[in-house]
Amino acid sequence: MDRLMNFFVSPVLKWALLVLAVVFPLISDNEYHIYVMATAFIWAIAVYGMNIITGYCGQLNLAHGGFFAIGAYVVAILTVDHGWAFWPAFIAAGLAGAIFGFLVGVVSLRLKEHYFAIFTLCVGFIIYLLLEKWEALTHGSLGIINIAPPEGFGFVDFTETVPFYYLVLAFLVLSVWLVSRLSRSLLGRTFLAIRISDDLAQSLGINLMRNKVLAFVLSTVYAASAGALYAGVVRFIGPAEADVVHTFDMITYLLVGGIGTLMGPLLGTLAITWLTQMLQSLEEYRMIIFGPMLVILVIFFPRGIVGGFLTWRGRRLANKASQQDQGGESQASTQTSGTPGADKQEAGNNA
Repeated sequence: MDRLMNFFVSPVLKWALLVLAVVFPLISDNEYHIYVMATAFIWAIAVYGMNIITGYCGQLNLAHGGFFAIGAYVVAILTVDHGWAFWPAFIAAGLAGAIFGFLVGVVSLRLKEHYFAIFTLCVGFIIYLLLEKWEALTHGSLGIINIAPPEGFGFVDFTETVPFYYLVLAFLVLSVWLVSRLSRSLLGRTFLAIRISDDLAQSLGINLMRNKVLAFVLSTVYAASAGALYAGVVRFIGPAEADVVHTFDMITYLLVGGIGTLMGPLLGTLAITWLTQMLQSLEEYRMIIFGPMLVILVIFFPRGIVGGFLTWRGRRLANKASQQDQGGESQASTQTSGTPGADKQEAGNNA
């Protein structure tokens, strides 16, 4: 059991998941499954962005799906209406996510807790209305079609499913690596201090507003970049991409995987995506099964799959350390007490 536990928390697991992801297109004979996995990776990138602002910094952003849609629309508008290539449009999408994230964050992060969540929910709805009603810019409810795909190089053609899968996988690996570095840095510890208590963080000399805005901007850049990749693979988007349903989907992925953990966003996104695929045959009845399963998971694993495992591991290690301390203390007391005869003999010798 200890070896199994050490495997799940060791870097070997991350390398094992990476190897499985690399060989997945080679062992799968269904192109649709590869496409589903690629889109799951895209959503996972967006969920990692939500994990920065919600899991590490403790601010529930309900406009995250709106920033995902902003990234997708920037790529769509620039490539279709202005003839840009995909990669310059992709960079512009990330910059747009940072700019809009900064503007919204400066205003919304003056609020706390549920007031902040309600404000961002309104922001998400405003983004949805703008995408639907501003027909001159966004093409309205008809959406935008024929979005340019990522340009390949040499013999690599990203219009094909397998090359695009590896492209998205590369972006996902980069995203996870950046979040990993962030979580171990001083900035990441600052975010965690803000999540625990604003007053405590401020007493330590932390600039709350600056760090909250920075976390918000980082999260919106992740969301916009994921939206840009999504537009490149789907080639059609509409105002529905900004629907608040997508935000709640990402919250579900985060809660199931483990909020505030490194591997939680990925595992939660993959688990829910493939569970949804398996229940597609039930059509409208699948939520009767899917809903109670989520309720049971939240009740028995409130910290998600990864968070629950880490909690169990921490308790197990604490109990093991406590038992070792008790054993060491009893052994030490036995050695120091000795036998009564030996004590008397030692006293006589001293006399």
